[in-house]
Amino acid sequence: MGSIRPSFTARGESRREGARRRTSPVLATVALASALALTATACDSGDSQADGQTSASASSNGDGKIKIPDNIKEKLKEHGIDVDKWKDGAWKNWDRDDWLREAQDYVNPIIEGLWDPDRMRGADDPDKVVDPGDLADDQGVTDPTPASVDAKSVPPAYHANAAEAGKVFFDSPEGTMVCSATVVQDPAHPGKSNLVWTAGHCVHAGKKGGWYRNIAFVPSYNDKGETAEQLQNVPKEEVAPYGVWWGDWAQTSQQWIEQGGATGGDGAPYDFAVIHVTPEEGSGGKSLEETVGSALPVDFKAPAVPKVPSITATGYPAAAPYDGQKLYQCTDRPGRLSITASAPTMYRIGCSMTGGASGGGWVATGSNGKPALVSNTSIGPVTSGWLAGPRLGDVAEGVYDSVSEKFAGQ
Repeated sequence: MGSIRPSFTARGESRREGARRRTSPVLATVALASALALTATACDSGDSQADGQTSASASSNGDGKIKIPDNIKEKLKEHGIDVDKWKDGAWKNWDRDDWLREAQDYVNPIIEGLWDPDRMRGADDPDKVVDPGDLADDQGVTDPTPASVDAKSVPPAYHANAAEAGKVFFDSPEGTMVCSATVVQDPAHPGKSNLVWTAGHCVHAGKKGGWYRNIAFVPSYNDKGETAEQLQNVPKEEVAPYGVWWGDWAQTSQQWIEQGGATGGDGAPYDFAVIHVTPEEGSGGKSLEETVGSALPVDFKAPAVPKVPSITATGYPAAAPYDGQKLYQCTDRPGRLSITASAPTMYRIGCSMTGGASGGGWVATGSNGKPALVSNTSIGPVTSGWLAGPRLGDVAEGVYDSVSEKFAGQ
């Protein structure tokens, strides 16, 4: 990363009605709207969901054209979206007035086949980097810069060694982008989670932009650990052995929406997001967790920085010397990084991973003594060497609970 770019974390390239419902005002979160399958072969009709959101699959009317239920069409029209035009490329219109920004605005229609092997392989990362000089006037607690830790490659098959890890792909005004992400448990659906944890900047551009488009998750991307050259002209199953899962709902913090920026900004301590996913193609009725065989718990009461002996960050770094195709990990004792005195202090570790690793999960021994996700990659320096991630507290728990509650009865 030779310059400051819009991606956080490892740096990368050119991002229960059932259970407990929280009502604290600090839990300001942002929700995304549901997915709509844009394919001439799907056959399900639409149905309504909670909070006025809608979900549907398109159906063929026999002449190869997409047939969308009227209520869905009207919902999309509210956002100026013609589904036929959207599928044919209208999603590429990033005019300021057409870039949906608010919670209720987000739509993420599924475009079947969009994420093919070549498009996935060529995706850049929405890296969030900072110049260490930007932190010179910090009034909070910041520990000395950690020594860099060389990232170690995860042995393939990745599914056998880091089954929860994968990539999030999406489109932005700058082009096709990629982040890292983690399958996490869902309290509303024990053992059957469809939740993915990543960075806020991997779903929303922050204060100067809106929601990204065509957001999809690929667990165990390139499970065999092949090189970019070896992945040329391979079938989709080679790079996405457990399928492509589209985000039909997502949330990030209101703080990220209002304060996040290309170098993290004041929103960096709140740079996290939860995506609810649905398979692009049939999964035999299995959830994401059942499909990959694992999901990590999330710990919102992890010890303070000085009490954490070790954290392991996982991701797919994409900027040189990495190419984004292989999975890596860094393990280090965390220190503290303060962006502003009024915001929560972030975790920081030494790590050589670069852009593309953004959003990847940070795992430590949780408050119950078992491994748990305690953070995600958010920002890193222009020259690499360390990564920083938000501590997960009440705001993060609010985002998580909200997405879980949204799909509790489904």
